Amino acid sequence: MSDEMTLEEKALASRESDIAPHTLASERDEIPAGFLRRSKEPKWYVVHTYSGHENKVKANLEKLVENRGMQDLVLDVIVPTEDRVEMTDSGRTVKTRKIFPGYVIVKMIVTNESWYLVRNTQGVTGFVGEGSEPIPLTDEEVRRLGIEKTVIVLNINVGDTVKIISGPFKGFTGHVEDVHPDRQTLRAKVDMFGRATPVELEFDQVDPIS
Repeated sequence: MSDEMTLEEKALASRESDIAPHTLASERDEIPAGFLRRSKEPKWYVVHTYSGHENKVKANLEKLVENRGMQDLVLDVIVPTEDRVEMTDSGRTVKTRKIFPGYVIVKMIVTNESWYLVRNTQGVTGFVGEGSEPIPLTDEEVRRLGIEKTVIVLNINVGDTVKIISGPFKGFTGHVEDVHPDRQTLRAKVDMFGRATPVELEFDQVDPIS
């Protein structure tokens, strides 16, 4: 679990590094004339919030969406969290923490109306993107951040070689022994310390080697 969360944190850290050369929409910004990034299908967008206001933003936005009947444009609002088990003198305790403080992730179809609604929700400081234009997360970012379960189609067969790109065996290569598309997993043998060790991997943990 820790390895997976580390990957997610790295993925957002990489996303955050993109904020620097761009700008967050300020309170004075308005959607530009000829706005080109309207979307026909819903995509996930990152919204920046005041620190500690993530849950309030989620609640405020969901209420606005319901009141204005815009559920067809703003489909989901999430504050990614994780549960961590900590050992204390009194025993095990489970603590929930925000994975990406200062961010809320919204699945929406971008129109003038939905842009204004999200942008003017109390606690929101702007979209992550170029100026006023929100940039959607890529399918790879969505997959790595664990926001939405994506069905992955891999052209992999028994006997193929794969490169492991995440998890405890990251950086190793493996020889595929079984493929289970229904479970989105495969079994491969990985050479470790001179021995071939069978491991089960999820499709999003591997890349095929051509």
